[in-house]
Amino acid sequence: MPDPAMPVSAVTVTEQLVRKDRAIALAGLVLLTLLAWAYLLTGAGTGMSTIAMTTWRFPPPAPSGMAMAWSPGYWTIMLAMWWVMMIAMMTPSAAPMILLYARVSRHAQKKRQMAAGVLPTFVFAAGYLAAWFGFSAAATAAQWGLEQAGLLHQMLMWSTNATLTALLLIAAGLFQLTPLKAACLEHCRSPADYLSRAWRSGRSGAFAMGATHGAYCLGCCWALMALLFAGGVMNLVWIAGLAIAVLVEKLAPWGAGFGHALAAAMIGAGGWLLAGSLA
Repeated sequence: MPDPAMPVSAVTVTEQLVRKDRAIALAGLVLLTLLAWAYLLTGAGTGMSTIAMTTWRFPPPAPSGMAMAWSPGYWTIMLAMWWVMMIAMMTPSAAPMILLYARVSRHAQKKRQMAAGVLPTFVFAAGYLAAWFGFSAAATAAQWGLEQAGLLHQMLMWSTNATLTALLLIAAGLFQLTPLKAACLEHCRSPADYLSRAWRSGRSGAFAMGATHGAYCLGCCWALMALLFAGGVMNLVWIAGLAIAVLVEKLAPWGAGFGHALAAAMIGAGGWLLAGSLA
């Protein structure tokens, strides 16, 4: 029943928003993803051409270069670059969970168990993205460390060391076969089960649920994201390829098998590179 104290026009607008919550959430996710990709395509604030940092060659060419000191402003640019990149890559695979949350929250709103509107869905999405902000901070620090060690080209942002590239591939491939990977992937592939077990009311509950889901997603995909250091942090070939791999692994019926095949390919490629670097 509508609240007698609420104007009829306000009730109508609220009901319309609730009925269209999934469409609004989907539109928001699509817009967010497109804006993130647009930011990457324009260089992500680095002042470099994304095309110049993109190559089909693997391992990528290893030109010499001197690492330069990072200013506070450059740290901020790199952190923003990583976070926007994670938004561009991970939002499509997270969309089914976010849209299912929108549907479940709509039923909760009908039962007066939470405030009406689409805000809880966006708060849930914000919690998810907050988890990837934490990863982005760690990745930014790792990028700085690798550059200072002379293992990552500062301008092109890809590995200049064959042994590092090989070890990243082997580590990512081995992680694909671990129980932790399997548990996190199962979580990501079972959104309804997660929402039924971990439901929390209110906006704080929505944020916590989104952050928890993001933590599982991070546990599932962090090793794959680390491969950007091997192929190029701003290499569009690797960004798009890894995003597609994550999407297939999470959403395709044969995703788990695809992940195992991907693991074998990464371990094989890493072993081949390592043998060549040690020869």
